[in-house]
Amino acid sequence: MNLNSKQSFIAIVVLAVICLFLGIQLFVGGEKFDELSGDYGRLEMDKEQVVFDLEKMRFSYDTLEIENSMMLAEVSAQRDKIDGLITSVKNGNWALGKAKKEASTLRVIMKGYIATIDSINQLNQALSQENTEMRDRVKEVQGRNEKLEERQENMAQIIEVGRVLQCTEINAVGIRILSSGRQRETTRADRVEMIKVCFTLLENKIAESGNKVLNLRITDLDGNVLLSNNEGEYSATRNIDYANDRLDACVFYSLDLEVGTLVPGEYTVEIFEQDAVIGASTLPLR
Repeated sequence: MNLNSKQSFIAIVVLAVICLFLGIQLFVGGEKFDELSGDYGRLEMDKEQVVFDLEKMRFSYDTLEIENSMMLAEVSAQRDKIDGLITSVKNGNWALGKAKKEASTLRVIMKGYIATIDSINQLNQALSQENTEMRDRVKEVQGRNEKLEERQENMAQIIEVGRVLQCTEINAVGIRILSSGRQRETTRADRVEMIKVCFTLLENKIAESGNKVLNLRITDLDGNVLLSNNEGEYSATRNIDYANDRLDACVFYSLDLEVGTLVPGEYTVEIFEQDAVIGASTLPLR
């Protein structure tokens, strides 16, 4: 009876110790579970933060404006690396510490790209401004050259015009030839047998010296040209030797009396050097 009570007492004590031990283990296990749960939660938050940072970095890479083909290939390779890292972190195939370190490295590389792109943009802006200034200078030089060419053309025209001879003191008179062969001036149209036109060629230092062909054209009131032998377009022609100094000269037109005499009126007298009129006057006949 006493033995059984003693055994029961021992059994109760053992059971109590076991229960106490189990309770302690359960309590410790609960704390560890809570601790592990907290660590897991923090791990998940770290994981989500790393993924967020990587995705934000991926967006930053996508917004980079790059024209250089070599840099474009490098940035594309970095984007692929970020995509692979995001996938690995989400799947739990990449240690967070290592992922954070890799993300930090990629961020540094991206900052380098941004600095390089900014330098290139600044250089492009400087080159663009320089090109604009160069184009403006080229236009300015072209404008000056065009003005210079225009001035040269005008000067050439002026020189060409200046080379044409000019004459003054033009005196046209009707001539009657006497039986003795002497010449006498007359203003009567029916007695004119010859028209003498005298003039003075002015000094011209830029004209070419040497033989000059001077043409005389006499026109009546109806615009008809008095022609020698009814040929050509001028009334008379004379060659002179011009030495760039003043020179007095005369040109004669002889009427064909078989055709008829002149009619009263005012005749126009023009002197040409080649095709250019260098002097003009009138001859009134009654």
